[in-house]
Amino acid sequence: MSNYIDEERYIRAKKRVEKIKGFYIHLAVYIIVNLFILGVKFIDDYKDGDNFWEFGSFGTVFFWGIGLAVHAISVFGFGFVFGKNWEERKLKQFMDEEKGERQRWE
Repeated sequence: MSNYIDEERYIRAKKRVEKIKGFYIHLAVYIIVNLFILGVKFIDDYKDGDNFWEFGSFGTVFFWGIGLAVHAISVFGFGFVFGKNWEERKLKQFMDEEKGERQRWE
């Protein structure tokens, strides 16, 4: 029975790691491809005297970014941004900062 439970936990953990790995690969590809696209677009617009800072230059970044955000939510859930752990970390951070400021002035 214990072996079965351990094996199930291992399988679930492995699937989770694969999802996280897939997200980070997606993120790396997003960054590399978009830097390349924006670099080519910037050089092309600079040569032609066009305006680089228009929405058309960032359409791929924007819409692919929405897809990347959906992927992140599917992997990490909604709590990865403002979850309980985040709240606790921020509370501790602010308390430590206030404690540091108080000690500095005493």
